[in-house]
Amino acid sequence: MSQRPQHDTGLPHQRPSQERRAGFLLLEHFSLPAFTQALDTIVTANLLRPGLFSSRTFGLHADEVTSDLGLVIRPDRRIGLDALAGLDLLVICGGYRTELKIHDELNHLLRSAAERGIALAGLWNGAWFLGAAGLLDGYRCAIHPEHRPALAEIAKVTQVTSEAYVMDRDRLTASSPTGAFHMALEWVKGLHDKALIEGIEDILAFEESRYRRIKPSRHVSLSAPLREVVKLMDANLEEPLEMDQLAIYAGRSRRQIERLFKEQLGSTPQRYYLELRLIEARRLLQHTELSQVEVLVACGFVSPSHFSKCYSSYFGYRPSKEVRLVK
Repeated sequence: MSQRPQHDTGLPHQRPSQERRAGFLLLEHFSLPAFTQALDTIVTANLLRPGLFSSRTFGLHADEVTSDLGLVIRPDRRIGLDALAGLDLLVICGGYRTELKIHDELNHLLRSAAERGIALAGLWNGAWFLGAAGLLDGYRCAIHPEHRPALAEIAKVTQVTSEAYVMDRDRLTASSPTGAFHMALEWVKGLHDKALIEGIEDILAFEESRYRRIKPSRHVSLSAPLREVVKLMDANLEEPLEMDQLAIYAGRSRRQIERLFKEQLGSTPQRYYLELRLIEARRLLQHTELSQVEVLVACGFVSPSHFSKCYSSYFGYRPSKEVRLVK
């Protein structure tokens, strides 16, 4: 059964002078968590100050779009040149299984949007489509690690980073749900005052906690190659990357990475990655209302027994004994 997001402001009307309009192009298998994190940020801004933003969803075709979680969405309308009228931001919503395929019509639309001064954004692997249209040349961007090599191949003069989100002038990109939240927040921050931003953060504090990660910036003395690997680990706790994947994405051999971890952190990559996930699991158990099953899934564990064993070994007690600090 299809569902229509209830986020548009309704029938066409005269826009308030301060209103900004965002459009979300939903590609097949788009990341629903990334999309909702970005959309929730805009919707929350309107809860605090009505009339600041409006939003619409678009599809490449007139039919339904299936998200990565299997939820079927019917976009508000098919995207076309006429749909660009009045937009301030156009967000390309991709996902882990979104096919990286050249669409001549989409390329034309994206270039037309850029010519009209519309800011362009990409979620998960949405940056790839911006790169394919030649719209990331000379820009920094973020994209899910799985798709970094593909973007680097098609957009050779683009600086592809390992960051969760990047806002470079009129290009906004995010590689994960938490990145999508901060990307949208950064866009709002460029338009409104600090009080509004703090209000959004306060309201969405619980939701963000499902995606917030331990910041690798605390290791300021790490070498650049090792910081890159730690960033990749930090951004991929829900679906941990294999060592070979980390090596490829970081541009280093597996042996080099193991040596860096031993020399600078006194640990193995596998042990360090596990500790990151366990520390995040403890934070979620203490500071959110998520169930133990939800926490173990969010931190990349496949079974309750394995999670409990690792947790007990690291902290000295079972996760079920963790003290809940939420009120």
